[in-house]
Amino acid sequence: MSESLRSMKQHSRAEHFEEFLRQGLVLSSNFSYGEINSQQLIYDASAYWIHQFGQAMLPQQTALLWVHTDLSVINSCSLNVSFMDHVLAAGVSWSCAERGDNSLSRCAEYPTLQIMTSNEMNMASFKSVLSAAVPVWGAEGKLVAYLGLFSQSGIQSDEIVELLYALAISFQSSVQSVEDRRKYDHLFMQHQQRELEFKKHDILFEASKKLHAKIDVDSVLTEVIECIYRFYPNIQVDLLLSQDNDSNNLYVKPLNFQSAEDDIRTRAFMEGQVIFEPTSDAQGASTGNVAAPLSGKQGVYGVLYMKSEHELIHASDLQFISLLADTAGSAFENAKLYEQSNLMINELRLINEITKQLNQSLRLNEIFNSASSEILSIFGADYSCILQTDKDSERLIVQATNLPSMFHEAISLNQGFSGLIYNTKEPVIISDYMLNTKMNSKLMQLTNSRSLIGSPILANGQVEGVILVVHSQPNFFSYDNYKLLQVLCGHIGLAMTNASLHAEVRRMVITDNLTGLYVRHYLDEQANLLQKKDFCGSLIVVDIDNFKRINDTHGHQVGDKILIQVSQIIKTSIRDSDIAARWGGEELAVYLPQVAKDQTIRIAERIRVRVMEETNPQVTVSCGVSDWNWEEDKISVESLFYRADMALYQAKNNGRNQIQIG
Repeated sequence: MSESLRSMKQHSRAEHFEEFLRQGLVLSSNFSYGEINSQQLIYDASAYWIHQFGQAMLPQQTALLWVHTDLSVINSCSLNVSFMDHVLAAGVSWSCAERGDNSLSRCAEYPTLQIMTSNEMNMASFKSVLSAAVPVWGAEGKLVAYLGLFSQSGIQSDEIVELLYALAISFQSSVQSVEDRRKYDHLFMQHQQRELEFKKHDILFEASKKLHAKIDVDSVLTEVIECIYRFYPNIQVDLLLSQDNDSNNLYVKPLNFQSAEDDIRTRAFMEGQVIFEPTSDAQGASTGNVAAPLSGKQGVYGVLYMKSEHELIHASDLQFISLLADTAGSAFENAKLYEQSNLMINELRLINEITKQLNQSLRLNEIFNSASSEILSIFGADYSCILQTDKDSERLIVQATNLPSMFHEAISLNQGFSGLIYNTKEPVIISDYMLNTKMNSKLMQLTNSRSLIGSPILANGQVEGVILVVHSQPNFFSYDNYKLLQVLCGHIGLAMTNASLHAEVRRMVITDNLTGLYVRHYLDEQANLLQKKDFCGSLIVVDIDNFKRINDTHGHQVGDKILIQVSQIIKTSIRDSDIAARWGGEELAVYLPQVAKDQTIRIAERIRVRVMEETNPQVTVSCGVSDWNWEEDKISVESLFYRADMALYQAKNNGRNQIQIG
């Protein structure tokens, strides 16, 4: 090294030494990096100095102390100083009140270099001790600590100052090293944080792709839970849904709306935003509970609830959880809409098939039986009942059921669930009959059922019947089942109306409008059918005597009245299985299946006598009787009718008001 350079370096060191003597040690660091307080930084730097240099830089019987601005010991390093052991421990106070006048307390009062001997310090245990203390300043001019040196090695004042200066310079380098280490740690933490953020974004991106690729609700829920556990393996997670869900995932649970209003799960659902409930009041990251709403475009479907007892939740975590919950809510909504659209398609297909089946028959009993079996199959129910309104008796009659003891049961319009549905014209759903204390139901009691759905069968605003569907398990039927039953009841009601109209039209086609008896072609058809399966039968042809004279004398209205009277007498003189018809004009006929000739004659005589006694104005009738049995060679309706007609002709010619056999 050249003489000029060496001279400059010595001059610079001399100036620095003079500044040290004047104001103490000035650190280049600002002591605020990373929000570490100055006392902690002094302690870390002193620990680093002791580790790096320590006793190697101290003479025998010498101690170096780092003291806080309140004169409590931060740290110390010593070499064979048994006389000072009791005052070197961390936290020991060097205030004047505690230790008397000393270089550290004097430096606190006058913050510049202080040198004192043991005589000046007036401390009995400090014999032949020389001490020096300097203040330690931060770069912004703030006093942060004191550096004290105590020696019993016999060194002089200028030597202890030189030693303290050397120790201070080495300590300053230790501060810089700690500062650099902290900067590195901080940068490393930032790097880790950025990597963590990148990982979150990657997980969120992958989760978003997977969630939106799934169209099954249960798969969406499972993916959400797995995504959370990939990033937060030590956090307890629950997915709380506000809707019915059949998921087998143990983490998926119903959202309880009856919990306290300030419960963060309820609040997150109602307010539609992420809510964090920390376990401590301290600022920054904390453990605690997080509730994030699963939101879609159409509403909030549930809450993602996370309980962290050990992992700290940062603001970035809340943002990540919020984004994940929003993505999950959107995917859940899409899957739910897909599920509902499939359900609607299946329901429409089902309704279409049932409507086809119902329309294949125009007989009410077939419609009831078909509907009953289809309902049991669709809803997976244990029992069903279809009741029809009987307006004459003002009761509901069970027309179809798989419970034999209830078939054709007549139920009062004010009794049970069927009565309730009839009177309110509204459907009902019962989740658990055991919890019901207001309504008694014979069907529920006979079948030991607990779940029920029921709906009225409406036609033109009138209740034509009621359908009840039950199951032994509680909460068996869903709201979708409840709605589907209403739709099916509408179609069943339409089928019932069509069948009733068809039956009425058919009745009008085969019934004489005046007398209420069947028309001739119906009698012909039925007699022909019965001859093919019965072993015998009879026919009575009845003709009102002198009917033209009655019309001419009393008028056609009286003639019609006579026809009605005779028809009523005939209907009340025969069985329900017998077929009475208007043969034509004033002629009437009765076919008696499975009735022999002798009994037919007695029935004909009963009719003849009753007509003569009960008509007003009085008329008489002539009757022709014919019969057939399976032993005859040729059996035909034409032959039967011809012989009866010939017998009637004979009765007319023989004086009327009599019976002849053909």
